[in-house]
Amino acid sequence: QVQLVESGGGAVQPGGSLRLSCTTSGTSNNINIMAWYRQAPGKERELVARMSFIGITDYADSVKGRFTISRDNAKNAVYLQMNSLEPEDSGVYYCSAGRRWAPPYDYWGQGTQVTVSS
Repeated sequence: QVQLVESGGGAVQPGGSLRLSCTTSGTSNNINIMAWYRQAPGKERELVARMSFIGITDYADSVKGRFTISRDNAKNAVYLQMNSLEPEDSGVYYCSAGRRWAPPYDYWGQGTQVTVSS
């Protein structure tokens, strides 16, 4: 079983930056895709960014040019650098991982809160 643990959330003013981290424990030989989702109050969970084992990336249009996903395959860890944050970026951010490029993914973290407010 794979466990994902997120960290790095917090409160920041508009225009600020945060870096989220997600570490993996347990048997994770079948992980290819690592991804970040977010969910704002009253909204559905949305895919923010994903990255394959060989480095292919994909971003939601709303975060392109502001967010960067990266990973350390040796550690089965994934990161999300978030710059130029906007209030609309607020929500709970979840780390997810799975075998196939297309969701749904197999494993989920508990989430970390990001609040962007002045």
